[in-house]
Amino acid sequence: MRLSIITTALILVASSSMSQHAHRPDKVTETGQSQFAAIAEIVAVLRDDPATDWKNVDIAALRDHLIDMDTVTTQASVARTTKRLAITFDVTGNELVAPAIQRMVLAHSPMLQSAAGWSVVSEKQPDGAIMEITVNSQDDLHEASGLGFFGVMTIGAHHQQHHLMIAKGNSPH
Repeated sequence: MRLSIITTALILVASSSMSQHAHRPDKVTETGQSQFAAIAEIVAVLRDDPATDWKNVDIAALRDHLIDMDTVTTQASVARTTKRLAITFDVTGNELVAPAIQRMVLAHSPMLQSAAGWSVVSEKQPDGAIMEITVNSQDDLHEASGLGFFGVMTIGAHHQQHHLMIAKGNSPH
């Protein structure tokens, strides 16, 4: 008798817990994979803004930029060298990846310099780009080194605004 009471209690607790975590269509928040989700977010902002000039909206340009971001993040190779207070990232890829690297590195360097307060110089090369960061202290060097190329590419909360500018047909660079 005691075992059946415990079993019944466990079943009730489990079913209550399951019903609390059951899928509810009215509470869905995920719009899909990250590129689709970024586009969906921008579309929602544009549609909510009565001042949106739909003649200039270019979601295809935003999609191309997001593809560049994905390509660089998933397919680029990075070699790093450090000398004194400078760290150099030699970012390379094949003939399909190199143009994305060039667009991303050259566009992000001024943003990184502004956000981090470091000197950032980048230059295009046939198979990608070189980014040289000169920092102000050993602590900054440790930070830049620890973050690596992909980490420093995220510095500065400009990406969302940058994506909105692209979608609105404005050049953010």
